[in-house]
Amino acid sequence: MELFEEEIKEPPRDAASVVLLRESQQGRLEVLLMRRHDASAVLGGAFVFPGGKVDAADAAVALPAANADAMIARLAEPALNASQAAALYAAAARETLEEASVSLAVDALHPWSRWITPRTPAMMRKRFDTRFFIAVLPDGQSVRHDEHETVEAAWLEPRAALERYWEGQIQLAPPQIMSLAHLARHGDPGEAIEAAQARPPCLIEPESFVHDGGRVLCYPGDDRHSLRERQLPGPSRLYWRNSRFEPDGGFDGFFA
Repeated sequence: MELFEEEIKEPPRDAASVVLLRESQQGRLEVLLMRRHDASAVLGGAFVFPGGKVDAADAAVALPAANADAMIARLAEPALNASQAAALYAAAARETLEEASVSLAVDALHPWSRWITPRTPAMMRKRFDTRFFIAVLPDGQSVRHDEHETVEAAWLEPRAALERYWEGQIQLAPPQIMSLAHLARHGDPGEAIEAAQARPPCLIEPESFVHDGGRVLCYPGDDRHSLRERQLPGPSRLYWRNSRFEPDGGFDGFFA
């Protein structure tokens, strides 16, 4: 895994991603992770949630009239107009269908978090303003990767996914690492959905600094972050060590 050092001056592009959940046979929460093609310009070879850029055509998709106002309000972004808000939901559903062959109704998507790539991205040469939605796999549907953007699909409990990352079996980017650490606090999909509905989406703008010659990403609530109020559970910073990002305290630091 390569760490990038260059500063990106272009503004971030709007994007949407879906954290798709299901209940395992043991009644526990599992999350869908999909491995991007090695040749992908964005996070090639890494395991990610389905998602991608918002396209111009996404703005033409109308939200269900009965739920539109509530769905827009749930994004908690007053600067967005109705068309822009609808495009985020539409892009999330479209990308999930394209990459995972799962059809989601837009009103089955629950805003969960918003991640804005810093000017010096850790793992890619592009910046995105990504809204993450959480949703449950609809009954009767199954996942198929598209063999183009995604070449493998895995349903994993969040802790098990982090264990595979820690053992070097899979690659994860910081938003996925932190999101999995967050999801590991929930026992089943219903609990995770209820938590998403109970609060506005957390806004995460990572900030970085150099410590002992290595890059450190810090998150709201960390002593070195400009926003002192914590926005999500898990470690408040990740250190670039051993060609990957790690929390303080080893593996257990993900659940501090």
